[in-house]
Amino acid sequence: MNEHEPDWLAKAIRGDQEAFSNLVQAYQTPVFNLCYRMLGDPYEAEDAAQEAFLRAYQNLRRYDSQRPFSTWLLSIAAHYCIDQIRKRRLKLLSLDDDPLVDPPDRLPGPEPSLSQREEQRRVQELLGQVSPQDRAALIMLYWYDMSYEEIAESLSMTVSAVKSRLHRARQVLAQGWMDQEAKAYAQERTRNERAHSPAF
Repeated sequence: MNEHEPDWLAKAIRGDQEAFSNLVQAYQTPVFNLCYRMLGDPYEAEDAAQEAFLRAYQNLRRYDSQRPFSTWLLSIAAHYCIDQIRKRRLKLLSLDDDPLVDPPDRLPGPEPSLSQREEQRRVQELLGQVSPQDRAALIMLYWYDMSYEEIAESLSMTVSAVKSRLHRARQVLAQGWMDQEAKAYAQERTRNERAHSPAF
């Protein structure tokens, strides 16, 4: 947490737009990243992040200072993304779309390696196989290191429901990963057999 956050929050609640702008700057990357991992599209993620901040601003007086602001803000973003996924009723990301699970790096730097990008594509594809709420719980746990209690509060469910959803989602992901591995192995074996066949 930024050391200035309590002061920014207090001022923002009183209507200070500059203080809220400071909060936006502090949290724009984590909010965008969560939306990107949920929605799989940078443009949709940008819109979702803006909507999350707008909703946070409109409901700032309802914010409970006993809970971390980041948890409250990310829960707003997650709920909005869940609604968007339900509305479009499509898979998160097809094989033909942009395969990056991590959001586009906004800073200049080396391109991710081909193997990294392939692994990210595979993870993103697997995330698309679980329900929106399960996906949100996974992202909050593994990308944001939130506790079961924080996830439960963010997604308006019990801790036992979160644990159950995470257990089920992990099984789906593990099975999906094994299926992908088996498919990749079979394809590689076929390529090798063709390469060493006298007919080629």
